[in-house]
Amino acid sequence: MAPGPAGRPVWYRSFYWRIAGAFAALVVIVLVGQSAVVSYVLTRPQGAFAPGDPNRLATLVAARVRDQLQHDAGASLEALVGAAAGDRRQAVYVVLRDGREAANTTSPLSPAIRAQVSAALAGVPPTGDNQPPTGPVVTAPIQIGSALQGLVVLPPPPPRGPFSEVGRLLSLPGTVVLLLAAGAVGAVIFMPLRRRLRALEAAAERLGAGDAAVRADDTGRDEIAGLAGAFNRMAGELSARSEALRQADRTRRQMLADVSHELRTPLTAMRGYLDTLTMAGVPLDVETRARYLETVRRETGRLERIVADLLDLARHEQAAAALEVRVFAIERVFEHVVRRHEREAADAGVTLTTRVAADADQLVADPGRMEQVIGNLVANALRHTPAGGIIHLDAALADGAYQLRVEDTGTGIPAGHLAHVFDRFYKADDARTGGVTGSGLGLSIVKAIVERHGGSVAVTSRAGRTAFTIRLPRGPEAAGDGAAAASPAQSRPSANV
Repeated sequence: MAPGPAGRPVWYRSFYWRIAGAFAALVVIVLVGQSAVVSYVLTRPQGAFAPGDPNRLATLVAARVRDQLQHDAGASLEALVGAAAGDRRQAVYVVLRDGREAANTTSPLSPAIRAQVSAALAGVPPTGDNQPPTGPVVTAPIQIGSALQGLVVLPPPPPRGPFSEVGRLLSLPGTVVLLLAAGAVGAVIFMPLRRRLRALEAAAERLGAGDAAVRADDTGRDEIAGLAGAFNRMAGELSARSEALRQADRTRRQMLADVSHELRTPLTAMRGYLDTLTMAGVPLDVETRARYLETVRRETGRLERIVADLLDLARHEQAAAALEVRVFAIERVFEHVVRRHEREAADAGVTLTTRVAADADQLVADPGRMEQVIGNLVANALRHTPAGGIIHLDAALADGAYQLRVEDTGTGIPAGHLAHVFDRFYKADDARTGGVTGSGLGLSIVKAIVERHGGSVAVTSRAGRTAFTIRLPRGPEAAGDGAAAASPAQSRPSANV
């Protein structure tokens, strides 16, 4: 739909304009129809207002009365006048010299007209004080032989309004024309409108009944089409939100199942060993008892780590954990991580190396959280790197962003697992884990922390090489410059531990 300046259809495509245009067309049709009927009525040769009609009527009545009186002087004048005048609405009076009168109406002649008629029959000028009639009086003589025996008088009709007679004649034709025009307008405009509104109503009812896939017909360029388009957008948004809610519910259920499973394992082991230790009939030597207690202590620590990781992940995903963003040297973070894991790496026969590019030493982020991210990646790599392998930590500036990489020479992650490594409690198969597993939350925490910094994390893997790459925005240049001036950059091409 082509919108106008305010986002509405242009005026000539508006539904309201169509209604106004239809009303104007209806008025024109009615006026043209009535004008045609008036013209026909006024121009009929025998019409009530045809030229010369009162004179012909008077002459006709006079001829018939004369003919009847010639044959029968005592004939009834009322019957003659009624038969001659027919069903015409014009008042007709017959006045004879012998004093007889007849008319097709019960109204008497006005005194002024009667005085004129009496004077004409007597052959004298009219006298009297009566007011003259308010209109032309039509008369016709009744002559028998050469003598004037009477007059046919048509007095002027009573005064009417200028449109009274036209309205009387056009009441039925005008009504017919109006009904036909209204029906045509309804068929052209309002019937399609009714169908479209009913279709929109049906779509709304289906949406309310739960059919999220329903859509209304939004073809056209008027307000109804705009309303249908808005309904379709609303239905799409509701469908997307409903799907998001369903996905969130599935994720919640899966998380609850995973959490229950992960917590049940250490709890089951702890309960089994504690039950054994408390059994009175089971003799345990000092070494066995110590081993059982060590197992309980180890499972307790594992349980604490799972709970702590869950809380940490929830705080980061809900943005509840505060970030202390500042400029810091990534080299120091690498050093801290290496020192923390150097004993574990030495026991596993794995070498840790670091490299920091000269232009990437100063980062703008939360150094404590970045150390947690790198530490989780290194701990994950140590679990999956065999003896003689190398874990390399690298920092560089690439495409205008900081790039941190933790790369190991382990067995690699199968391609089918790469898309899920950042999911909660997800663990790859035994070929990758080697039977050593963590809580399954470390990589999820890494992803949450990095995304809170506005960055991203990705993984690539093949046999003998797995790399986790973190990209972070450079942050405000002024903060980086100021921090660099206060703390000179420290970097080494490599460091072996």
